Amino acid sequence: MRRPDTSARRTELLTVIARLFAENGFRATTVRDIADAAGILSGSLYHHFDSKESMLDDILRDFLDELFGSYREVLATVDDPREQLRGCVIASFDAIDARPDAVAIYQAEARGLAQQERFRYIADLLEEFRTMWRGILTRGVESGAFRADLDIDVTYRFLRDTVWVAIRWYRPGGQLPVGEVAGQYLKILEQGIAQPDKEKS
Repeated sequence: MRRPDTSARRTELLTVIARLFAENGFRATTVRDIADAAGILSGSLYHHFDSKESMLDDILRDFLDELFGSYREVLATVDDPREQLRGCVIASFDAIDARPDAVAIYQAEARGLAQQERFRYIADLLEEFRTMWRGILTRGVESGAFRADLDIDVTYRFLRDTVWVAIRWYRPGGQLPVGEVAGQYLKILEQGIAQPDKEKS
């Protein structure tokens, strides 16, 4: 993937832009809104970006490069499906903690953007994401690490939605550290919430 310009000023602008896109939506945010928030003239933005789509592209490419790099590292270095699941869940929460605005933008915009030629890489990554999680679950069932009666597709959708919906309530720097949140999610995934039935006498 093409890497965005890493100049300090451009990075500062992308931080402002990501916050506005996350809070107001990509389409509702105007170039004037961005310029006002950044304290510059609208025309000055075009020294760094040729369009609003370029701003969005840079935010998403940088975020997705980092996220999928983490996923691929987990799969390349860990063989056990349970540990792969744990590693990918933790990587997802780390992304929510480190890049909450980018995560919010991706969750809101990805499906629609994937239909556009400029953002076709998102469609490829959505398929990689689906294949990755389903593969972990399938290997877990086949190895006996996960329950044999799991419906792979339902479980994949549950995992996907349960993890990423945390962007709606988790706040970086809040009372709950991201590691603790990820640990609680994993405990529920692996152990459930009900106490085991006591043996009847």
